[in-house]
Amino acid sequence: MIKRILVGLVAGVISGLFTAGGGLIIVPALLYTLKLEPKKARATSLFCILPMVLVTAIFYGRSNFIRWDIGIRCAIGGIIGGIIGARLLNYLPEKYLKIAFTLFLIYAGINMIAK
Repeated sequence: MIKRILVGLVAGVISGLFTAGGGLIIVPALLYTLKLEPKKARATSLFCILPMVLVTAIFYGRSNFIRWDIGIRCAIGGIIGGIIGARLLNYLPEKYLKIAFTLFLIYAGINMIAK
């Protein structure tokens, strides 16, 4: 129980500070700390992210940090992409999902260092 709360706490703090933490923190934590199977870890991560993102967005909105015109358009794309990704999750072998996730993390890390 404590481990589960700590995973959420760490992800929430990182999300609030850096707007990252859902997939980058929760998925590996669910996989390696809580020993969930990969597809369930990804799905559970998405469920955990929703309230965290809503609360963070409220604080950012109150501080007038949100560009609503950009955010709404990106949200529309995110909804469509989420539908496609959720459907693909049922068909792609776990090996390819691990490779894709690893490549994404490497790409994100390199971009963070380079910029």
